[in-house]
Amino acid sequence: MKAIWYEQFGQAKEALVYGDLPDPEPKVGEVVVRLHASGINPSDVKLRAGQRPGATMAYPKVVPHSDGAGVIEAVGQNVDSGRIGQRVWVWNAAWNRAMGTAAEYISIPEAQTVVLPDNTSFSEGACLGIPAMTAWYALFGDGADLKGQSVLVTGGAGSVGRYACQMAKLAGANVIATVSSEEKATHSTVENWINYRDADVAEAVLEMTNGEGVNRIVDVDFAANQDAALKILKPGGTLSAYASASVMEPKLAFYGFMFRNITLRMLIAYLIPPDVHAKGARQLNSWLENDALAHAVVEGGGLADTAHAHEHVEAGEKLGTVVLEY
Repeated sequence: MKAIWYEQFGQAKEALVYGDLPDPEPKVGEVVVRLHASGINPSDVKLRAGQRPGATMAYPKVVPHSDGAGVIEAVGQNVDSGRIGQRVWVWNAAWNRAMGTAAEYISIPEAQTVVLPDNTSFSEGACLGIPAMTAWYALFGDGADLKGQSVLVTGGAGSVGRYACQMAKLAGANVIATVSSEEKATHSTVENWINYRDADVAEAVLEMTNGEGVNRIVDVDFAANQDAALKILKPGGTLSAYASASVMEPKLAFYGFMFRNITLRMLIAYLIPPDVHAKGARQLNSWLENDALAHAVVEGGGLADTAHAHEHVEAGEKLGTVVLEY
């Protein structure tokens, strides 16, 4: 099969290799998926570059990318043969594994494949594992009922943020997003937005909520937004943060949060408990079947274009998830 891999960390064009690898065989409990799309997330790019804290090459050869979509072509022992022919989306393919989705085929535990509704394309399916599931987990992973609540999504035009804006609205919440331009506000899908570059976010949120603040924040940068969060979260509110890129080890305003009885949730899609992930996947598929979610797919070319696609992600100018199709 054709595949992309790297044997050492480095820049995309130097580290990534395009070539042939043996076709995979399914082990017990696994399925072989003929992949047609591979989503590239910032975490995939950072891992290839060796930018994760304490990063070491865990395997001699790594096929990158956690997200993908395709068709099951073979099953191993203890897997229902009726799964052959199913269209599926794949998650956590590269988490603690040497073989991700940047290949024509992958053998993976069947639990990490979810049936992809017929009205959802493979490229859209390749956006679900990290962007959509992170959004869902930030909003609903603690069992929250958001109907009638107010939710602030920071970075509402981002891959995670855009899904969070849509999901919160579908759940009956009043949604506000922070963005950096009118173009990104339109992309975010929300009606109520704040340009964080030319406005005081806390003041604007309080004005939009008649001084009450919000019940929940889905946060793309904890360090950058901590001060504003302390001003706008209602007592008993929740801050769900999935990144803190501006300062990776920020100083925590502990008593500020404690005296407002705030719940801090630091979350990562890779470690969603299996039963919670299954619940989220069912909810995602329900929305997908009803065409309730809009996706933002950025064309990245084919497998041979992976290095260029990684550079596109690193540039940080995309609006959506860069996806390889093949």
